[in-house]
Amino acid sequence: MNVICRRVVRGTTVVAWIGVLVLSGFSAVRATEPPLSLHPENPHYFLWRGEDVVLITSGEHYGAVLNLDFDYVRYFDELQRNKLNHTRTFSGLYREIASSFGITDNTLAPLPERYICPWARSGTAGYADGGNKFDLGQWDPAYFARLHDFMTQAQQRGIVVELNLFCPMYEDALWAVCPLHPNNNVNTTPDCPREEVFTLKHPALLDVQLALTRKLVQELRPYDNLYFEICNEPYFGGVTMEWQHRIIDEIVAAEKDFEHRHLISLNIANGRAQVEQPHPGVSIFNFHYCVPPDTVAMNYGLNKVIGANETGFRGRDDALYRTEGWDFLFAGGALFNNLDYSFTAKHPDGTFLDYQSPGGGSPELRGQLSILRDFLCECRPLVALKPDDTVILRRPGELQVRALVAPERLYALYVHDSLPNNVPPERLQKTWEVSLALNLPRGRYQAHWVNTKTGAVDKSETFDHEGGEKELAAPPFTVDVALRVVRH
Repeated sequence: MNVICRRVVRGTTVVAWIGVLVLSGFSAVRATEPPLSLHPENPHYFLWRGEDVVLITSGEHYGAVLNLDFDYVRYFDELQRNKLNHTRTFSGLYREIASSFGITDNTLAPLPERYICPWARSGTAGYADGGNKFDLGQWDPAYFARLHDFMTQAQQRGIVVELNLFCPMYEDALWAVCPLHPNNNVNTTPDCPREEVFTLKHPALLDVQLALTRKLVQELRPYDNLYFEICNEPYFGGVTMEWQHRIIDEIVAAEKDFEHRHLISLNIANGRAQVEQPHPGVSIFNFHYCVPPDTVAMNYGLNKVIGANETGFRGRDDALYRTEGWDFLFAGGALFNNLDYSFTAKHPDGTFLDYQSPGGGSPELRGQLSILRDFLCECRPLVALKPDDTVILRRPGELQVRALVAPERLYALYVHDSLPNNVPPERLQKTWEVSLALNLPRGRYQAHWVNTKTGAVDKSETFDHEGGEKELAAPPFTVDVALRVVRH
């Protein structure tokens, strides 16, 4: 299964499902267990289907639902093959165009008349990217059928979906193709600057946004593999915090009578920021491009999940995103998503490698993130772990070291070179031979040095220790290596 630390129940790992819930004419499988939640014993991690979970993926660029040419079943099969358990997708209100951000065959930029969104087309010609204008007073049954199938296919493969509701218009060309733009609908929406779309300045726009929020909350009620993110990168394009809080309030109100409620995520910053006056309805605080991941420590006191739900503009090499994922989760985060440009509409299985996009992504990287998943499974229960670098008494001066610790039981360490963006190739070939000095209590231990690129245990040793400083020598490695020390 794709779920990290999945429990074997009654001799099988197959999830038990009961019944079929019919909603708005579409069938959706209803889970017997509540949706993804914060773990009650340690809310820095998730609880899902009875187990403590972190979410790890290297996923497509958020267009899996709105792009009719994208085969999300083949995409999910590839994630499942690598034991990755997360994907991020946009609701369809925001879309991009072919030239956006230099991304080759961008899944978020569908071909003309291959774009589907929550609203039905009207009988009036004139949408900016081909076809008829939208009627913001009518839902499109075909869109919701696709959305339900998308959620069900992910659910069956143990994949959690982040549904991102909104996204700022980064430039006028993106506002020009949005269904909310007055030129693209028959509902006479306000002709306002793109920077005012996600504010409280225009009640007519807000009404449409709130209606969409309520509709999606109702449609997706039965799915256990879901959380909502309010807005992608709201710190661009004029999005106000007051508007975000209004959307959060609408989700909370729409779910108030639900037996189980879904988590809500807020995207805080690119890099790092201190969360001030958090909305009580938010359970996940997500960051983009947070290298190094010191934003986790800055916000650890919130006692909520801290996530890195986007990276992918640092260059082509897999090592950049492998090290970023390991480093973030060892800092105490619980969610990591890399933008994987090997997924396109023509290559939904992630085999496209001739891209000129600003980041990376490959079958090899997904396999390496699977190794991260497996390593953390061996450290379960995750809820016993806390970031604690005080266990490290002496570290290699040129390398970074992080520790996740379950005191008196397990010590997990990650050692890596801090790679710059667009890293020189020779840096990736450098061989390191280093030792760590750890402060360990008295006991008998097993230590395993794990190759982050192959998953192999490159060196193991068993030792008795009287307590205090213990030096452990790593096997030769390039870029990074992981260490798991277990006390018996």
